[in-house]
Amino acid sequence: MLSLGTIVLGAADVHRAAAFWGAALGYVPRDGEAGDDWAVLVPADGGAGPGIAVGRSATPVQEHPRVHLDLYAEDAADQAAQVERLVALGAGRVDWDRYPPDPDFVVLADTEGNRFCVIDTSFVPSFVPSSGTS
Repeated sequence: MLSLGTIVLGAADVHRAAAFWGAALGYVPRDGEAGDDWAVLVPADGGAGPGIAVGRSATPVQEHPRVHLDLYAEDAADQAAQVERLVALGAGRVDWDRYPPDPDFVVLADTEGNRFCVIDTSFVPSFVPSSGTS
């Protein structure tokens, strides 16, 4: 059986990216510090959760990445507060061209431009499609 171990992100500046994700998620470097080329971050409290690895990369950031992180917020108020906290840590707001009319997510970019979403997990869409059985 397989399990998710580590999520790997590319970065031009490993130290800056590791500092951002460490502060964003409450993670710390597994080996005590981030290297110039590689860092693996783990939950600071020793709890469960996938590791976040940051590796040096010269590959350009994708405008519409095929894989990204979703960070969960409890509700709309928590989502707004977390977005502001992450922006204060260095995340950037993304003018996302694929938002649906009533989104439950906010797209941000980390200090390296890697896209991620903050999700309102209490979201209930205002429009529910008809099942056709009225």
